[in-house]
Amino acid sequence: MLTHLAGADEEQHNEFSHQQLAAFQRMTPLVEAALGYPVLKHALNSAGIIRFPEAHLDMVRLGIGLYGVEASGQDSAALRPVSALHTVISQVKKLPAGQTVGYGRRGVATDFERRTATIAIGYADGYDRRFGNGVGEVVIRGLRAPIIGNVCMDMCMVDVTHIPDAQAGDVVVVFGEEMPLVELASRIGTIPYELLTNVSERVKRIFISE
Repeated sequence: MLTHLAGADEEQHNEFSHQQLAAFQRMTPLVEAALGYPVLKHALNSAGIIRFPEAHLDMVRLGIGLYGVEASGQDSAALRPVSALHTVISQVKKLPAGQTVGYGRRGVATDFERRTATIAIGYADGYDRRFGNGVGEVVIRGLRAPIIGNVCMDMCMVDVTHIPDAQAGDVVVVFGEEMPLVELASRIGTIPYELLTNVSERVKRIFISE
């Protein structure tokens, strides 16, 4: 027998979660009595495992926690991310003051010349358009670089003015240890699950066994 907590990852729903668990624990002995034998019982997802240890029962269901992500942010330091999304810089260009880059000319070099790097990822790869115009950042040579302008289908541009050594071929961390999924998700008002499942099939997967 199982139940699934609707609000396990948000503290504001603690009372409701406790009500769910209490209802489940009232029901299970009735079902076992009708069946005439005991059954395995489980109620907790990744967030619930951490937040409701008294309800571990016979089994738990570790989901996004398998990827080293703790959606509630309560105990993130205890988990190690096991997945990362990388791309590369395709080219680096100078953007003179007053000039624009990207669709809709949304990326503007307002007051001084900027260096922009085109990176090989876009919304067709699952990189959300809401990360455009400075909402999203990537990591290049250990430094964060904001998205400049709109995210395109196959690529987007980042401001690397403050990373003078950035050049074509450099590895770009879209998410990983240096750029946590929980932080990225909060920037666009979504959840880490969506960012992970949005990575499209055309993105090459590399599996490493340790």
